[in-house]
Amino acid sequence: MTPSTEPGPSTGIRISPIPAFQDNYIWLLERAGHAIVVDPGDAAPVLRVLDQGKQRLDAILLTHHHADHVGGVSALVAAHGAQVFGPATSPYAHIDVRLREGDRIGTLGQDFSVLEVPGHTLDHIAYWCPALEALFCGDTLFACGCGRLFEGSAAQMFASLGKISRLPEKAKVYCAHEYTSANIRFALAVEPANEDLIRRRDDCAALRQRGQPTVPSTIRLEKASNPFLRCAQATVQAAVERRNPGVGRDEVKVFAALRVWKDGF
Repeated sequence: MTPSTEPGPSTGIRISPIPAFQDNYIWLLERAGHAIVVDPGDAAPVLRVLDQGKQRLDAILLTHHHADHVGGVSALVAAHGAQVFGPATSPYAHIDVRLREGDRIGTLGQDFSVLEVPGHTLDHIAYWCPALEALFCGDTLFACGCGRLFEGSAAQMFASLGKISRLPEKAKVYCAHEYTSANIRFALAVEPANEDLIRRRDDCAALRQRGQPTVPSTIRLEKASNPFLRCAQATVQAAVERRNPGVGRDEVKVFAALRVWKDGF
């Protein structure tokens, strides 16, 4: 079993990453023999962990419709009868409860609020649990990065990241991929003198050497070191301007140029 975190002793809920495919994380939340999972792209590793812990899967939370996030849903429902929650606008058919901005769901004795965060896909949502101080954001915000714009626009993704960045700074960010090392390399190309970023590089390298995940991160850490949340910073704007003369200080244009730069990095 991979390392787990304990968000707060008052909840009794443990959160653990279940590795899947090459670099996915399926997030498992468990308490007293009951569990939920977020974005189960593969059923097999989830079923193994549930069987080992003798846990019943109550719910599946989906952030968007990509196959590496929904591919295990049918098998998990067949095995456990779990209820499936997902985006209201998702093209994925097997969703029992379709959710929009501001909707709330209750599971494991906690309330999760829904944030609509389009950009990576048009249907993308995230789940915020204040009691756990935990955000499950799929492929919208990554540790030191953000998702590619497969369906949405740069303006949509910029607005979505802005919404996320307004959560409490101590909030933990549970993204769906282990992309941190590659993202940090790009971030250092943008801000090579960012001391928070340099420390983050060293901390993450140590974690990976021990075979440990680099996530969750925190909103505070992302705002200090993630270039996609720093489009108002003069250092980021200057780096983008050197590559794209005329972009100027328009934050959406800076973000769009950063995303194109990262795509080809």
